[in-house]
Amino acid sequence: VQLQASGGGLVQTGGSLRLSCAASRRTFSNNAVGWFRQAPGKEREFVASISWKSDTVYADSVKGRFTFSRDSNGNTVYLQMNSLKPEDTARYYCASARGSLATSRTDQYRYWGQGTQVTVSS
Repeated sequence: VQLQASGGGLVQTGGSLRLSCAASRRTFSNNAVGWFRQAPGKEREFVASISWKSDTVYADSVKGRFTFSRDSNGNTVYLQMNSLKPEDTARYYCASARGSLATSRTDQYRYWGQGTQVTVSS
């Protein structure tokens, strides 16, 4: 399974971006999907997760600003990021979970994409 993240870029503080993650096959239909991010010199951290039923879990740092959704075709998910802050700057990775429930645990994710860079200027 290959995951391809896209939609990153450079945006000013307060701006918005929409990240997409497409799977090579319908791997998202029955599995949870997550977004994680990693800034230079920092560990990878959880951002958001969506279950197979579209229940969502968010990190406190993005709650109320980010929205995670999935396409009905079963192989694309989206992360709408609003009110972006400089501390959101990182490389964002999507990942497909082993199970169907949303989770923040990195070890519960089996397939990972290459990531897309998000840079928020102050």
